[in-house]
Amino acid sequence: MSTKNRARLLFTGVAASAALTLSMHSITAMAQESGHVAENLPEINIADGFAELVEAVKPAVVNISVTGTVSGNRRGQGQGGIPPELEEYFKRFFPDQFRGPGGQGGESKPYERKTTAVGSGFVIDPSGLVVTNNHVIADADEIEVVFDDGTRIPAELKGTDSKTDLALLQIKGDKPFPFVAFGDSESARVGDWIVAIGNPFGLGGTTTKGIISARGRDIRSGPLDDFIQIDAPINRGNSGGPLFNMQGEVIGINSAIYSPNGGSVGIGFAIPSALANNVISQLRDTGTVQRGYLGVQIQTVTDDIADSLGLNKARGALVTQVIEKSPADSAGIEAGDIILSFDGKSINEMRDLPKIVALTEAKKEVDVVVWRNEKEVSIRASVGGNADSETAATKTDDAGTKLGMTLMQLDEDNRKKFGVAEDIEGVVISKVDPESAAFDRGLTRGEIIRKVGNAEVAAPADVITSIEQARKDKKSSVLLLVERDGRVRYVAIPLGEE
Repeated sequence: MSTKNRARLLFTGVAASAALTLSMHSITAMAQESGHVAENLPEINIADGFAELVEAVKPAVVNISVTGTVSGNRRGQGQGGIPPELEEYFKRFFPDQFRGPGGQGGESKPYERKTTAVGSGFVIDPSGLVVTNNHVIADADEIEVVFDDGTRIPAELKGTDSKTDLALLQIKGDKPFPFVAFGDSESARVGDWIVAIGNPFGLGGTTTKGIISARGRDIRSGPLDDFIQIDAPINRGNSGGPLFNMQGEVIGINSAIYSPNGGSVGIGFAIPSALANNVISQLRDTGTVQRGYLGVQIQTVTDDIADSLGLNKARGALVTQVIEKSPADSAGIEAGDIILSFDGKSINEMRDLPKIVALTEAKKEVDVVVWRNEKEVSIRASVGGNADSETAATKTDDAGTKLGMTLMQLDEDNRKKFGVAEDIEGVVISKVDPESAAFDRGLTRGEIIRKVGNAEVAAPADVITSIEQARKDKKSSVLLLVERDGRVRYVAIPLGEE
C-alpha cells in the first residue's frame, strides 16, 4: 500500500483509547441438523430489496462490547503527554504547566486506565457459540454480547487463533439462541450479491450491501491470507460481523478495510468461511488450532528459475531447504524441487502452498507432485501437525542474477574472514560487481554458493564447469543455491552476459 496517499489497511474494531485438523462434526453440519434463522428463507429477488434476508438473519448478529486495561508510564500530564526528548525543554521554560502525576517537573509514574472497544459477531449454534475477530477481544478483561433487541449477556472466551484473526465466545441463556450457519465460500463468485451486518462506529446493528469484488486477496496480514474483497461499506466496528450470501449463509467474516482516511472507500476484506469453519470447529472442540505442517522453506518461481529448470512457465513453489526430520524430509522432498501440486490441489503461486498445507488434516497421506530433473515426480507424504507459529512453509526472498562475481575457495582463512561455520561447504563470493545483475538482485559479498543446478560445488572451478555445462545444454539461465547466516535461497543467473 502506498504511503504517498496514506492509504492503509485497518482492522475494523473500534477502540476508545494453514491448515487445520478438520472436525468430524463441523459447525455447518450441526446447523443443518438443528435448523437456523434463515432455514426457511424464501428465494430472494433483489428487485424487491433485501429486507426479508435481513429480517431473517439479524436476530443472530450481535454487537461485541469489550472492557480492558491499558498500562504505561505517564509523562507531562499537564501537556497531554510530552515526548521524552522534549521533557527537559518544558521543565525549564514551562515549569508551571509541566506537571505530572509525580508533582512539578512531570516525573514519570506508572498508570493504568480502563478502555472500551466495540466490534461485531454472530451466533453459530443454539447453545450460544459466538464468532468474532481475535483483534476485537484481544487483551479483554470483560466481554459482553449485545443482541439487536438490547439483551446483554456476559461472554467467556472459548478460544482464539491469531493466525486467522478469529475468536470463539460462549454465552449462556435459558433458551436456545437464534443462530446462522456457515455457507460455502468456495462456490461464491466475483459479482455475487452480499450483505454485511455489523456495528460500525458503535452505532448498533447496521446493514450494508454490495458485491464480491475479488477472491483470494493477500493483504499481508499473515501466512494464511485468502480474503474475499467486497465493496459493501464496512467501517471501524464491523470487525467480526458476518458476510451473508443471498441464501442467508455466512460466507465470510468482515475483518479489515483499505482506506486513506479511516473510513470506508468501498474496499473491504472478509475471512472466507472455508477457512473460518475449520478454525471455529477446532476452537469449539479443543480451544486450540492445529495446522498441517510440511517442513520446507520456499521461494517464488521466477521466469528465470523456471527456464533454468526446464519448466514451461513460472509456477509452483521452489523448495530452498528441507527441515531435518520433517514430513518433507521423510517423504524424500529435496531442495531444488518445485512443488506443483499438493493433495490434488494445484500450486499456481508460492503463497498457495502454505495455505493448502495448513488446511490439510494432520497425519493425512497426500500426493505431492514436484518438478525434478525436468520431469514431474509424484511423492507420497504424511502431513505433520503443528500448533505453534510454524505452519506449512517459510518463504525466503526471491532472487535472480547474472554473472558479475569474484569467487574464492572456502578455506580456513576465508572461513574466518567471512564468518562461515565449519559445517558449511561451498564457494564464497568475495566481490560483486555493482554494475551487474548479481548486485541488482541482492547477491552480496560473503554469501556461499552451495550448488550450481543440481551439482554441489567445492571450488570456483566447479562453479565455472557447471555454468559451462549449462551453456552446452543450451540453457538460458542457471540456478545457484546460496546461503548466508543459515538462510538458504535459490538464485537464477541468466547466461546471456558474463
